[in-house]
This record gives sequence, C-alpha cells and structure tokens, in this order.
Amino acid sequence: IIGFVGLVIPHFMRLLVGTDHRILLIASYLSGAAFLVLCDTLARTIIAPMELPVGVVTGIIGGTLFVYALSRRPTHSFR
Repeated sequence: IIGFVGLVIPHFMRLLVGTDHRILLIASYLSGAAFLVLCDTLARTIIAPMELPVGVVTGIIGGTLFVYALSRRPTHSFR
C-alpha cells in the first residue's frame, strides 16, 4: 500500500503546481517523502506502546484524500 504514494502524490502535485515537469518532479519528490514521514510518525505514535503498520495509515489518509479529490473534480459531459 505504500507504493500507491508513488502513483497518487504526483497527480495531486500536478493539480497544485501545474504541468511544468521541472517543478512537478521536485514537488512530487518532496511531498511524497513528507507524506511518508508524516504517516510513519503517526503510525508510531497513535497507539504508543505498539506500532501500527505504516501501510494502514497511508491507506486511510491517502484513500480519504483520493476520494476527496475525485469528488472535487469537475465533471464533463460526453456527447
């Protein structure tokens, strides 16, 4: 499940920074790393004496953000 970060984060960054690949690559690297560090920190501290698998946290946060992004996407009618 951690691998989905490499698929989803660049698409979110494209929405935020545009399609210029010079900026998009750097933004994707940094935001993907920051996202995994945040999820790992949460996984270690949510239930303090035990550790939650980081894949569970990335799945919950990433799934929620993905559904939100899909709901905010403008719909186009095909004719």
